[in-house]
Amino acid sequence: MTDNSRTADFGVWPGEITVDLPDHADASLYFIGRIRTPWTRRQDCPRNSRGSDAVCTLEIDPRWAPGLKDVETCSHLIVLYWMDRSDRHLVQQKPRHSTEPRGTFALRSPARPNPIALSVVRLLKIEGNKASVVGLDCLDGTPLLDIKPYFASTDSVPDAVVGWRVAQDAKTPT
Repeated sequence: MTDNSRTADFGVWPGEITVDLPDHADASLYFIGRIRTPWTRRQDCPRNSRGSDAVCTLEIDPRWAPGLKDVETCSHLIVLYWMDRSDRHLVQQKPRHSTEPRGTFALRSPARPNPIALSVVRLLKIEGNKASVVGLDCLDGTPLLDIKPYFASTDSVPDAVVGWRVAQDAKTPT
């Protein structure tokens, strides 16, 4: 592990720790489409998926379009996507809003060994192989991994806690 200084827009910040990546991948994926958003630069993306009301489009590859059957009955979806322009070697990161580095697996940052992102989106409509949604935070052209129905009865955990975030918020003056 090494502690490096920031090298580029997507590089390492002071206090962050990187590791060498494995020589080969353990699995393969099929991108089922691409996500169309208004954002082409990292700095323009919302910090999280609830940070924008922008309408985005899930463009499903025609071969997977039959899988959209009955999706129009869902009010919300879980969207999994591949943050293909993110760093993959960070094991500790220093978010802009934090005073100290955090372990990658304690963060929702796109910089991770497998840059899989998850958002719960509101479905507006389905037209052919396209789904219009609200609630994404990725760059235009981001590869789409999967779409699942959101079940409030099983997917919501209202009493869930992220301890370091609670402690940090308690220290922040209102």
